[in-house]
Amino acid sequence: MYLEIVTPEAVVFGAEVDAVKVPGIDGEFQMLNNHAPIISLLVKGEVKINLTAAGQEMMEKLSGDFRKESDNVLFYNIKGGVLEMKANKAIILAD
Repeated sequence: MYLEIVTPEAVVFGAEVDAVKVPGIDGEFQMLNNHAPIISLLVKGEVKINLTAAGQEMMEKLSGDFRKESDNVLFYNIKGGVLEMKANKAIILAD
């Protein structure tokens, strides 16, 4: 699936991912490829991103706001926001 993280300042992330875990208003949840369409409010917490092999190339281009756990796992802190998943594309509008 394709994941895009958008802040008021810029698009901070855009790549193919295997999975993404987000802090939803009712608790954390994870989405994989071909997840059912969903819209959810997000609360303060970390977005966990599992990159595909192709997405790993983006690691060098990321800002210091991302925390790298391993070669294919990233974390990004948000203060809140909204997530939309549709047609195998997830968009996070983050604060």
